[in-house]
Amino acid sequence: MTPITEVEGRRLALSNLDKVLYPATGTTKGEVLHYYAATAAEAMLPHLRGRPLSFLRYPDGPEGLRFFTKNPPPGTPDWVRTALVPRSDDPGARQVLAQDLPSLMWAANLVVEFHTHQWRQDSPAVADRMVFDLDPGPPASVVECCAVALWLRDRLAADGLSSYGKTSGSKGLHLLVPLEPTPSEEVTAFAKRLAMEAQDALPELVVHRMTRALRPGKVFVDFSQNAAAKTTAAPYTLRAKESPNVSAPVTWDEIEACGERDDLVFLAGDMDARLERYGDLLAPLTDPDQARPLPGG
Repeated sequence: MTPITEVEGRRLALSNLDKVLYPATGTTKGEVLHYYAATAAEAMLPHLRGRPLSFLRYPDGPEGLRFFTKNPPPGTPDWVRTALVPRSDDPGARQVLAQDLPSLMWAANLVVEFHTHQWRQDSPAVADRMVFDLDPGPPASVVECCAVALWLRDRLAADGLSSYGKTSGSKGLHLLVPLEPTPSEEVTAFAKRLAMEAQDALPELVVHRMTRALRPGKVFVDFSQNAAAKTTAAPYTLRAKESPNVSAPVTWDEIEACGERDDLVFLAGDMDARLERYGDLLAPLTDPDQARPLPGG
């Protein structure tokens, strides 16, 4: 029988708890759910609340079928909140909100990566954060991403903007910037301008265009995830990789010291100690007092 668990007064059917989702480490679905409930939830939920979610689902593990979904899946409980997310092809579309521990655990039971917009459901297409997705083209790695991140940090600081880093949970790095609410199209334009400046300043290291032929050995500074329709892997989400890699916040000291491609790889089992040592390194993103206006906005 599928065990029924009560989470803050909500009854959840948690299935296939012994199923191995990450063969490289033998990590089971039950251990994944424990990570979200016992380790990630307190730090993760402030970054999810009010942000419509899209999911990359991988119910049979990263080597099985994977599919991306934005619509609430069939069988979504009526107590899971959803938000209207106007789309050009469906003005009445809705997406899930993870507002509390029960809704987080319900979604985690589906086996998903959590992805969020840069805006909140009460202000669609008005961003309160900016993101740069630094994606290395082999043989470049996270080491080169860190060099680009340091340049972007200093360039953003020149405009009075603070930035915070996290691993993508894959090969690269994400930089996040808290903003006063700004139309997504303006944020995208500003981020593109900085990506182009980075390419001009670091031509042997940076490319701002997605064209695959341009990317070997360089870091693609993807500014496009600031577009209102796009989503980015949320802080603390597990990724659909061989091992239970976490999109983990990192310190600037760690970014500066990165010298090997595995220096900034963090698994679910690493996060208890990191959270105890650092707390939520991305907490400034959820503090309105840390938000600054976009230059020229």
